[in-house]
Amino acid sequence: MGRADQGLSVSRQRYQVTPRTLCFLRHGDDVLLLKGASHKRIWANRYNGLGGHVERGEDLMAAALREVAEESGRTPRDLHLAAIVHVDGGDPLLGVLFFVFTGLADSREVRESPEGTLEWHPLADLPVAQMAPDLPVILPRILALPPAAPPLFFSYSYDEQDRLVIRMWGEDAPLSA
Repeated sequence: MGRADQGLSVSRQRYQVTPRTLCFLRHGDDVLLLKGASHKRIWANRYNGLGGHVERGEDLMAAALREVAEESGRTPRDLHLAAIVHVDGGDPLLGVLFFVFTGLADSREVRESPEGTLEWHPLADLPVAQMAPDLPVILPRILALPPAAPPLFFSYSYDEQDRLVIRMWGEDAPLSA
């Protein structure tokens, strides 16, 4: 199979997605969150996991490990795929597909990051009001997965009032956001 057999030249007018990774590291009963720096375009002053874009030629695991290393200086243990999320932001030709990983950290040490402030938070007391709006819905489900569980599948869209609508495969009704 050559490059032409991939059909990319005829796919330019089809719906496409930008791949991203999102990683959550645990240490005991705590999870490492990144409070986005105030200058960030996306999720400024909001808590989220570690992650970012998948670079050309990079596989998803390599992208997840690179992003965690860049943002935290860590190499996580037991990193595994926990969820796949398709985001339909309303553009008929472009969306986002992010791959959510979970893993373990060997220590609670944090360092400065240009992306924001790294903080450990107890799972029982997450800063829900300050998190990216989808995290209170999906994070408990993701972190409750046993290590060998298959990934969860979510789709995000927006309603007529521009409110986030989260659906999970296997659930009949949207999840509350």
